[in-house]
Amino acid sequence: MTDMTTRTGLAIASGLATFLETEVLAPLGRDAGAFWDGFAALLTEFAPRNRALLAKRESLQAQIDAWHTERAGKPHDPAAYKAFLTEIGYLVPEPGDFQIGTQNVDPEIATMAGPQLVVPILNARFLLNAANARWGSLYDAFYGTDALDAPPPTPGGYDEARGAAVIARVRGFLDETLPLAGGKSWHQLAAREDIQLADPEQLVGHTDKGILFKNNGLHIEVVFDASTPVGASDTAGIADVVIEAALTTIADCEDSVAAVDAEDKLLAYTNWLGIIRGDLQESFEKGGRTLTRTLAGDKTYTDTKGAQHTLKGRSLMFVRNVGHLMTNPAIRLSDGGEIPEGVMDAVFTSAISTLDVEGHGRFGNSRCGSIYIVKPKMHGPEECAFTNDLFDAVEDLLGLPRHTIKVGVMDEERRTSANLAACIHAVRDRIVFINTGFLDRTGDEIHTSMRAGPMLRKGAMKGSAWLKAYEARNVAIGLAHGLSGKAQIGKGMWAAPDLMGQMMVEKIGHLKAGANTAWVPSPTAATLHALHYHQIDVFDVQKHLSEPAGLDDLLAIPLAEGANWSEEEISEELDNNCQGLLGYVVRWIDQGVGCSKVPDINDVGLMEDRATLRISSQHIANWLLHGVITEAQVMDSLRRMAAKVDAQNAGDPLYVPLTGNEDGAAFSAAKDLIFKGVEQPSGYTEPLLHAWRLRRKAA
Repeated sequence: MTDMTTRTGLAIASGLATFLETEVLAPLGRDAGAFWDGFAALLTEFAPRNRALLAKRESLQAQIDAWHTERAGKPHDPAAYKAFLTEIGYLVPEPGDFQIGTQNVDPEIATMAGPQLVVPILNARFLLNAANARWGSLYDAFYGTDALDAPPPTPGGYDEARGAAVIARVRGFLDETLPLAGGKSWHQLAAREDIQLADPEQLVGHTDKGILFKNNGLHIEVVFDASTPVGASDTAGIADVVIEAALTTIADCEDSVAAVDAEDKLLAYTNWLGIIRGDLQESFEKGGRTLTRTLAGDKTYTDTKGAQHTLKGRSLMFVRNVGHLMTNPAIRLSDGGEIPEGVMDAVFTSAISTLDVEGHGRFGNSRCGSIYIVKPKMHGPEECAFTNDLFDAVEDLLGLPRHTIKVGVMDEERRTSANLAACIHAVRDRIVFINTGFLDRTGDEIHTSMRAGPMLRKGAMKGSAWLKAYEARNVAIGLAHGLSGKAQIGKGMWAAPDLMGQMMVEKIGHLKAGANTAWVPSPTAATLHALHYHQIDVFDVQKHLSEPAGLDDLLAIPLAEGANWSEEEISEELDNNCQGLLGYVVRWIDQGVGCSKVPDINDVGLMEDRATLRISSQHIANWLLHGVITEAQVMDSLRRMAAKVDAQNAGDPLYVPLTGNEDGAAFSAAKDLIFKGVEQPSGYTEPLLHAWRLRRKAA
């Protein structure tokens, strides 16, 4: 049982209260009593509003369910459906012409284009790796991945032939990005003194070991170091080429973590404090040695006129709070009820970030005095307005200037997509980010229209009309309201960290669509994806984009009308869903791992988080509801896929097998996610996952 203490009528986990008072409020010079009084008053206003918004979600869903049920067996009528959604307030009027007014935005967000990492905040080692991924070695990235048109080498000694191929590939990048004068090639370079650029403006200056260049707003450092084997053997003495990679990173308190109680939340906030103060470190064993990882320092250089400058050595950090749905037992109201976890995150992460705003960090995160919070899973403009008001209140509580707290709005719920302009308008003076995400958005697509009929197979969803409209509208609406040059317009995750060759072929499409950032699964992936931003000037692309698809396409329900699947196709889809669901759930429930590389049904490792679980569980629930599959078929698939997942995790000493343990928490959670999927709020997995994880921790 967590030890609790009382502050202004609130019961707070003692460790959490002590942490905030001693590690955050005291260094800020804030009075703890006044803070808790203000926090309690804030909860008095916002906890009931939060509950009312969740009730509105359920009311709208019940009306949509009834509408589809009444029309069962009849052809879908798009015009009548749109009129109905307007009548019930699901669709709201467009706000008219406006431009966002966000100010004091760091250039990594506003005027630079590059990769973005998302990292679980509970894992300090991963968090440090991501924060330090601002700069990446192209030599390492190509040598260790299949981006070189061949699989990476087996561990061992240096492969000279592969090393030569890496050097040739990187020289080709330099020829394309930093062409030399007179048609010369970097392949022919004999000495650093021979570097004469066709465009001298690309030369920025000199570092202690190299020359610094710039292209499309991103820096490239060509490193000369004869003390290394590569540098000593290179004809020009080039030891490496280091490039700006992950401009921004999202430290995630939400989908990629399993944070269910005060213990978990305290770890999340402690790690965020370490990032903000600049003193986070983590020791680990590797190769028989104990290594300690810390945050990287800044990079200094001398410009062409002899002046000294500093470049940030780390990603600009966002923190992703949880959405509006969940509560957490870490803090309880006077009536014994748990407070909304999203409100707790807003207050605690902002209080910690105030240390950065007021100059208490070793390095500094925002040079513009801003706090960057990504807010997920908001349904429509009312919920965005609630977040705007909440951030106003948090600023007042902490004594911060208005709009210090910036917001990233994740366009991952159907009601937000359909009313995106109004959502942006609701946070127009603090918005710095919108993005799209296939998995969560499809999960909500399925749940919203659950009773309309059986849905397409998941793979077919990617070619559906609504998804194409969703991706295009997100960019176009963002641009129409002035996000270019002030905010990020992002695209979703490349989930396969081992398939970098394929990523290099496909992910450039995000830039062509007008996105000035996109999610990648690792620092290495960020380094490679950064090459795309040298190939394409995204801000120029944004100036020439055509008008997006209309709202009618977005509202097209992805029903499998006329589908005549074979038993083999149905079994294949079911097995795919069940295997992915079990592979993720067993780590979440038994080990508290919210994001990891989970092998799919074909043994390809995919970076999975709760969004994958949402789409898989909702898809199975939909097919069950409409008789495409039976409960017996689902149980058969779960049992067979449990054996496969057990085999895939055989090398994990902490793994608890699913086979023979159907009454255990992990298998039970998987069944609940499917068989109770229709009744879950918005199809979310969190209520069931949290309940089973708490039970597992108690055991």
